[in-house]
Amino acid sequence: MQEQLREDADGAILFDATASPQVDADWFVPEHWREHGALRSQAGGRGGVQLIATPAGECVLRHYRRGGMVAKLMGDRYLWRGANATRSFAEFRLLAEIARLRLPGPAPVAARYQRHGLFYRADLITLRIADAQTLAECLAAGRLDAELARETGALVARFHRAGIWHADLNAHNVLVTSSALHLIDFDRGCLRAPAAGWRLANLERLHRSLVKLGAAAQGEEAFRAAVWTPLLDAYEATFSA
Repeated sequence: MQEQLREDADGAILFDATASPQVDADWFVPEHWREHGALRSQAGGRGGVQLIATPAGECVLRHYRRGGMVAKLMGDRYLWRGANATRSFAEFRLLAEIARLRLPGPAPVAARYQRHGLFYRADLITLRIADAQTLAECLAAGRLDAELARETGALVARFHRAGIWHADLNAHNVLVTSSALHLIDFDRGCLRAPAAGWRLANLERLHRSLVKLGAAAQGEEAFRAAVWTPLLDAYEATFSA
């Protein structure tokens, strides 16, 4: 990672110069990539994301959007509290730390904010993790078995042991490939001392996500035996290793 900052009158771009020696504002404009036949839309997150073919490789372009009731009032605007506190810069730097720790997350390519008085808008570009399905998709396809559950538990434990808190740990944010599992979407994530309280709360959030998606359709007891207990056992073994 070679962090570079480019500022202009509207805001700033933070990028990894080892991924691309130059990143300009066009990188964050879907129409720019569409004109070059290098844009694909994909579901995921609020409003979906864009897949873009960049000089750094195939990437994911995500525009930050609010959710819930506040979205009706604020839309995609966030209160300005300084460049380093912007959602995009904070996530970029957390992903850089994840990469430094050799944990399986998205590689950051570039982040941008555009300031408008008391507010700002933000975007993030990461390298795409190819040939991946979400854990939610694996569940829907009947592929969430004890082995995949153990791999998921071990994955989460590796991040927790490093003190990385995921703000929205759910089955949509676990990516499964033929060779590895990855965690994605670290918006609002941060580094913390690995205390039991937030670790258990993170796991409970994942549990609720799996139940909501139908993992316990055959009953809670069967779900625990087939999925949740193997997941927790692997989590504890990996965290304590």
